[in-house]
Amino acid sequence: MIFWEEESLNDREKIFEFLFDFNPNAAEKTDQIIETKVENLLEHPLMGVERDIFRGRVLIIPEVSMIISYWVDGDIIRIMRVLHHKQKFPQG
Repeated sequence: MIFWEEESLNDREKIFEFLFDFNPNAAEKTDQIIETKVENLLEHPLMGVERDIFRGRVLIIPEVSMIISYWVDGDIIRIMRVLHHKQKFPQG
């Protein structure tokens, strides 16, 4: 099961709104790519990489320059953040 934490949903909404202002099709496509890549974690929960600077794993989505931070908690995958690769990733 995938659980989107509130902060990750807020991130996703901000990304969508930002892109929508410039190109509604790009906003839809980007959001769909994020959704599809995150759903892949159900089959391969450890495909993201571990980083020492924060807890959990990181899924890199180069097609849309996004980074997804997540934790594997038993059968639950918790999506913590969705950020553009140029954003500063929070510590902790």
